[in-house]
Amino acid sequence: MSTDHAHAHHLENPDKSGPPPKIDVVATVPGAPPAPEGAEAMTILVTLPPNSPGAPPHRHSGPAFGYVVKGAINFELEGEPVRVVPAGEAFWEPGGDVIHYQDGNHLAEEESAFVVTMFCAPGQPMLTVVEPEELEARRDRRAPRP
Repeated sequence: MSTDHAHAHHLENPDKSGPPPKIDVVATVPGAPPAPEGAEAMTILVTLPPNSPGAPPHRHSGPAFGYVVKGAINFELEGEPVRVVPAGEAFWEPGGDVIHYQDGNHLAEEESAFVVTMFCAPGQPMLTVVEPEELEARRDRRAPRP
């Protein structure tokens, strides 16, 4: 995910009734995977209580794009190390076969929250929990943990 500001925008305000909006590009995803054919776009707000581990390891049927609005989350995709995404930063995942290991609250004493838009394949749930047997079979694909 890039925070390239080459896509910055400026809108003129033709009626001059007030200042124009300020538009900041938070992140872009060059070459992002396409949404599944006939996908349903779904935007959700996830609020994590202090120290919440988030959802268990899971996957999505299509790409997901998110933004942390409060606190900080632990974010881990298959093959990538765990990273902390603080409020004001974005994240994305390709969906499909990739396992999303963590999306928990990084903070032990404060609530964290993020908004995510997912492009779900028709008739598929928003997320599918990965069974322990598959996690074990794919253990070699997970990035080393500290």
